Amino acid sequence: MARTIDRNDPYIGWRERLPELDMRRDDTALVVIDMQYACASIDHGIHAQRRAMGLTNGLDYLGERLDLVVPNIQRLQAAFRERGMEVVFVRICAKTKDGRDRSKAHKDLDNHSPEGTREAEILDELAPVGDEMVFEKTTGSAFTSTTLHYVLGNVGIRNLIFVGTMTGGCVESSVRDAKDLGYGVVMVEDACATWSHVLQEASVMVVNEVFGKVKTTDEVLEALAAV
Repeated sequence: MARTIDRNDPYIGWRERLPELDMRRDDTALVVIDMQYACASIDHGIHAQRRAMGLTNGLDYLGERLDLVVPNIQRLQAAFRERGMEVVFVRICAKTKDGRDRSKAHKDLDNHSPEGTREAEILDELAPVGDEMVFEKTTGSAFTSTTLHYVLGNVGIRNLIFVGTMTGGCVESSVRDAKDLGYGVVMVEDACATWSHVLQEASVMVVNEVFGKVKTTDEVLEALAAV
């Protein structure tokens, strides 16, 4: 019989729990990963392509998950903005129409969101406000094909709160790299979406207390209340 996943299982992982982040208004940023029409709308981009090919596995789950995730990201955005804290966006966006500048992984997956298309745009309900920064990538990780790390250093950021899609793909890749680069990391579990419950829980188990903390939206908002 399959075992129910317990995120607090003391036998998972190989060290003491990570310390809680000491978040301050000037050193903590919300990083919104790939919440664009290509990835976060089941009617556009890769999801529309999959449906056209008859590959509908996971679309219903993803749609339900996005119905949860989008309002939670909105709540987090509002809390960060109220405090004057950085809200940063990363999106998949090729500079060329034919996608020749994409990574091999994106070419192999036929993941293509050319600049200037609807697929490359952030969802209207999560769109950047004012001069919030948007970074364009052609890889899974938010760091490997952008100047994100350089710019975050310039503005004094040392803690990153990650939300977006896909949980075990671009979000987790970005979380892992952020940890290696020395950031304090939180992945907000109910503000991240993917194809299935199994994939969601697997990523949570991999990240939690190893590459960062895994929190709920309410837990992050509670911590921000003291900031």
